Order: sequence, then structure tokens, then C-alpha cells
Amino acid sequence: MIENILHPRITESKDWATVLFVLSFAIIAITKSVFENRFGDFSNLIFSNKYNKVYRDSSHLKSSFTISLFLVQIISLAFFIQISLSYFGHASKTDWILYIQIFTFLTFFVLSKYLIEKIIATSFNIEEFMEQFNLQKVTYRTYIGLIILPLNIILFYYDSFSRNIPLVIITIILIMNVLTYLISIKNYQNIIFGKLFYFILYLCALEIAPYYFMYYWFTKGSA
Repeated sequence: MIENILHPRITESKDWATVLFVLSFAIIAITKSVFENRFGDFSNLIFSNKYNKVYRDSSHLKSSFTISLFLVQIISLAFFIQISLSYFGHASKTDWILYIQIFTFLTFFVLSKYLIEKIIATSFNIEEFMEQFNLQKVTYRTYIGLIILPLNIILFYYDSFSRNIPLVIITIILIMNVLTYLISIKNYQNIIFGKLFYFILYLCALEIAPYYFMYYWFTKGSA
């Protein structure tokens, strides 16, 4: 008589990710319905600079429109980081604990960086300029986060993609980030040239150094 031994089938739950994806699209839908005209201008950001011209005042940085879409951006970027790590064999894309850690780190990194920028800008008397400059950066990065959100869904639920796909997306994101900096610098070139020393100091201390140390820490930790 052959004895059959049943082994429990262990599956990794994806329900938490589904909830976050639905939440993200719900936030986008609510934001679109509440700020219909503004969202329309924001959606055309890649084709037109109208949004930046109309909503260039620094007060928009703390508006509910910016904050709600910023939350979607963090959710989307955290997903993309975890998915990229999984494609290169460093993590599991269904590990919800890891996702919380990445989400928390991103939120802490962005907010602490903003507070440090605020302190430096106040010290150098360039607060208004830095608020406007940050608003443009947040706007473009939020736009990037919304673009990669549907890509995250595809990469999360399907496993038969080449690892080159995340590399291509990372390259595109980096190029878009560089372009956003160039656009922002062009839009505020008169103010920047008037305070060139402070801007170079800001660029080196708060825009280049943090990402360099993050890259160094990650590559050293993976070695």
C-alpha cells in the first residue's frame, strides 16, 4: 500500500498589493473629480508647460492636490523599487514587510530632505525660490510616479518579463529626472544666476550627495 503524503502548498499573498493599487487609483479618481481643471492641465504636463505657469506659486506645494498625488507617487516608487530588487534576485516582490520598509524609508528620506532644504533656504534667504523649485521637482516626479504605476501592476502580477525591462524603466526615469532639473533651472535661471553660489551648494549637498551615498551604501551592501 502506497502512502500518499500531502504537502501544504505555500503561496505568497498578493492581496495587500491589490489593495494598494486600488487605493492609488481611488486617490487619483477623487483628485481628478475635485480638481478637474487642474488635473487636466497636470495630465498634459509632458506636452505643455501650462500647469507650471498657472500653479507656480509656492503655496501649491502644500495643497491637497499635491499631497494626495505625492502619496500615490511614494506608493508607486516603493513598488517599483521592490519589483526591481526582486527581478535582480535581492528580494521578493510579494514581501509586504519589505514594502512597508521601503515605503517608510522613501517617506522619511523625502520629508527629512525637504526639512533640511527648508532650513538652508531660510538661512540663505532664498526660501521663496526653493519652495518654487521644489514644487516643480515634486510636480515632475509625481508625474513620473503616475506613469510607472500601471507598469508596476503589469510587472507585479506577471513573472515572465526579462530583467532588462526594469533596467530600461530605470534608465528612462533617470533621463526624465535630468530633464526635469534642466527645465526647472531654465525656468528659474535669472534667480539661480543671482544666487549661484548658494544654488551650487544646495545642488552638491542636497541633490547629489544623498543619492551618491545611497548608491554607495546599496552597492557595498550587495557586494
